[in-house]
Amino acid sequence: MDTATNGLATLAGRREIESPSDMEQFGERIGRMLRPGDLVVLTGPLGAGKTTLTRGIAAGLGVRGPVQSPTFVIARTHPSLVGGAPLVHVDAYRLGSAAELEDLDIDFDDSVVVVEWGRGLVDKIADSWWDIELEREWGGAGVDSACGTSGPAAAQMDADAPRILTLTRHP
Repeated sequence: MDTATNGLATLAGRREIESPSDMEQFGERIGRMLRPGDLVVLTGPLGAGKTTLTRGIAAGLGVRGPVQSPTFVIARTHPSLVGGAPLVHVDAYRLGSAAELEDLDIDFDDSVVVVEWGRGLVDKIADSWWDIELEREWGGAGVDSACGTSGPAAAQMDADAPRILTLTRHP
């Protein structure tokens, strides 16, 4: 998969994303640049905006929705509505190895594949990919990857805090 020529390199680097709607708009911009064979890995804590970004990517690709986190089904394919590549949206959180990701029998060559929680897995099955790290600020106290359903960290997950997005190409 050679994704260097699709223009996405112009977006590489670190930026602050102010709101969920800005995250979705940036994802749409990315989606318009992605082509069949492109692989995108999303990394970040719960509530950082991985699925929101993917929703935007889907809009940019012109695929059928709705785009929701595929946590329980692991992978969901969204066919194109405009004659382009389908989007395969994967949540690798519950996968234990690259072999389990490979067992999903994803058509990497003819699809655009977005893998949430895929860091450390895709490098065993792909030569190159785009890596997007999302950092979530917690009440001005820096970035925290704490998870939970109660307490101050959980209450702040719903806050409209900016995210830091870093886009790089690997290798």
